[in-house]
Amino acid sequence: MGMQDNVDLHFWITRGMARRMGVNLTEVLHEGLLTQADLAAMVARCRCCSGTQGCLAFLASGAGTEGACPDWCLHTGVLSELRALN
Repeated sequence: MGMQDNVDLHFWITRGMARRMGVNLTEVLHEGLLTQADLAAMVARCRCCSGTQGCLAFLASGAGTEGACPDWCLHTGVLSELRALN
């Protein structure tokens, strides 16, 4: 099984990127700002992305400040919107 097939890995990458953007996915789900279907779609987009290794390195490094994701992250837009709402 390749990295693109690992749903759990991409769930945790998505969650980690959200955390870096200052978004608590559990809270936004609870508040109804994000549906479970929205989260599933985010994980599916993550699975299709070729930047997995870069994301893992980014999240592991702790580099950068909160509120920033790598340029290639497909979640930057939605996470920015959620951060503004929350």
